[in-house]
Amino acid sequence: MYQFFVDTSQIDLENKTVTITGPDVNHIKNVLRMKPGEELAVSNGQDGKEYRCAVRAFREAADGPSAGGQSAGGQSADGFGFVDCELRFVKEEGVELPVKITLFQGLPKADKMELIIQKAVELGVYRVVPVEMKRCVVKLDAKKAKAKTARWQQIAEAAAKQSKRAIIPEITEPMSLKNALELATEMQVKLIPYELAEGMDKTRALLEAIAPGQEVAVFIGPEGGFDEAEVQAAMERGLEPITLGRRILRTETAGMTVLAWLSYLLEGKDE
Repeated sequence: MYQFFVDTSQIDLENKTVTITGPDVNHIKNVLRMKPGEELAVSNGQDGKEYRCAVRAFREAADGPSAGGQSAGGQSADGFGFVDCELRFVKEEGVELPVKITLFQGLPKADKMELIIQKAVELGVYRVVPVEMKRCVVKLDAKKAKAKTARWQQIAEAAAKQSKRAIIPEITEPMSLKNALELATEMQVKLIPYELAEGMDKTRALLEAIAPGQEVAVFIGPEGGFDEAEVQAAMERGLEPITLGRRILRTETAGMTVLAWLSYLLEGKDE
């Protein structure tokens, strides 16, 4: 079952129609070669519901809105046209984790950030915040940061579709550690994996105490790890150091480990 994201305005519950616009039209029509009657799923990225639909017709950009539908008809200035779908039923059961996890990731080298974002989205992250830290090798100016963020957001959307997420996690522009710590201030659980943290028993207790409905911050250092002053600053802001075991993990592995643990502990728990 293929998954797509649409705006809330493109779902017409009264008339039981869904209108898909933009690049997804080309993907559905010319790449997947879907035919009328075939099923697909859409999400609006907000309410956590899955809207199960069947393709009804393809329309060109100049055709205008479909009969009875307010959806997004008549607004395909991008030239992609429309896919008219019949809304068959709404799946209320959510697929999202019962907590909102923000991954604060120290900027890594090369294309590692793309892999981290892709896998974090698959594992249920709510938001990814790239963070500039002392030992980061990569330095992005404002122009490069904007372009990178746009690329990372595309990767998040593709991963959300592939893993059938109900939302597209937000990827923010890179920020300083100071600003990242400020952003995490109001989150109920704040974790920082650190090689000098106490044993696994304390880490296990901290993770098992996380309750549905809470917001969780996970801070991961870059390839060179955290500077000691950064860890001190983080702990002063309420971050709890945890251990990931006796082995030293790469930056692209550390965040995935924490997310996998949280998914295991929290998957299916009700708020």
